[in-house]
Amino acid sequence: MARKSIPVYDIDNFSYRGTESAFYANTFPEHLKQHAHLILAPHRHVFYASVLFTKGSGIHEIDFNAYDIVPGSVFMLFPGQVHTWEVSKDIDGYIFFHDEEFYNLNFTREKVENYPFFSSTENMPMMILKDGEVSGIEISFREIVMEYRNRQLMGFQKICSLLNVLYIDLSRVYLPIGERAKQNEPQLAQVHRLEILVENNFRSIKYPREYARMMFMSEKNLNKICKITFNKTTSDVIADRIILEAKRMLVHSKFSVIQISVELGYLDDSYFIRVFKKRTGETPMQFIKRYGKR
Repeated sequence: MARKSIPVYDIDNFSYRGTESAFYANTFPEHLKQHAHLILAPHRHVFYASVLFTKGSGIHEIDFNAYDIVPGSVFMLFPGQVHTWEVSKDIDGYIFFHDEEFYNLNFTREKVENYPFFSSTENMPMMILKDGEVSGIEISFREIVMEYRNRQLMGFQKICSLLNVLYIDLSRVYLPIGERAKQNEPQLAQVHRLEILVENNFRSIKYPREYARMMFMSEKNLNKICKITFNKTTSDVIADRIILEAKRMLVHSKFSVIQISVELGYLDDSYFIRVFKKRTGETPMQFIKRYGKR
């Protein structure tokens, strides 16, 4: 049976109130009731998404990594990540989406990508709140949902303010005090720029020196920044993005291995297979068979 392409959703695919199509919020049970036909199959979206679970259990798979859903778990998703849910019948919590401009245009200095959970696609997409942290975070999620539903005067301005406070509180949980001193903002900005360049060019540009040139720095300096930030070389960052897309296409597209190798910029499919095996420890067909048994 041919595999289907991964659907990509915009906020317009979900119910929203008023004329603002750059933001959406709901309780998770209501969101699931309204949109189960969309979200229970693998999909990706073009917006940032944040979810707090307060009850129930399940599995949240994000780009081939499975995370347990437990009360107090928070998920922070980037645009473009492929994910799917398996949740228990008693699931409860809150969810909201917004695009980059909805947040960034409302502030002069703060940017959504400056928060630690959104600063790099390499960062862990979840955190588990401690008992003493859940109530305050839940109040913020609930306020955002209520403000979205009530449609009061300057409602979206207030939502942006609530988002700012919530993201600060979540950042404090996500990045403990001992880790904050290690953050180097100029370096984080550089790796964020690298990730954007790789995202836009990985099919055609595969050499670190080309990305270093686009960033107006030496290849050696770029590699040093990647090692400090990710404990990876620049080549690793590029290769990991290529392999992630290869996995997505192997599982969710109709393309053959030969077609995928061409789509990813490899004219020699045998070389692509060798690259894939070197990075994953298995051939593309072995990966498909293993993943299909899960």
